[in-house]
Amino acid sequence: MDGNKFQTPDMMARCVPMASLQAVLGGKWKILILWYVAFYKVQRFGQLLRRLDGITQSSLTKQLRELERDGFLHREVYGEVPPRVEYSLTELGESFRPILEQMLQWSAERLCSPGFVNPYEIQEQ
Repeated sequence: MDGNKFQTPDMMARCVPMASLQAVLGGKWKILILWYVAFYKVQRFGQLLRRLDGITQSSLTKQLRELERDGFLHREVYGEVPPRVEYSLTELGESFRPILEQMLQWSAERLCSPGFVNPYEIQEQ
């Protein structure tokens, strides 16, 4: 195969919006992190660590920092002993909720076994 037909400069220029989205959400765990924070409204680091089976502390820290840097998550640090850190969606993150819901619905309908019952439904605020 010579090359990817989508790799030409002309085609890459046409894909800037998707390339930008992929750059922000390209981490292995980022979609799930956003989903759990959206569904539960607020998540602590330890809660996310338990929910994301197989993620390491360092990987979770890195992906949370990137999502915070890119404006999707807000990090609240409480001056307690032991320290408590909570994550919630920013305005930008909230604007992504409908897309997460559509992704969940599409996946449940097309990728899950027949008869699958979705235990996650985001309730309107």
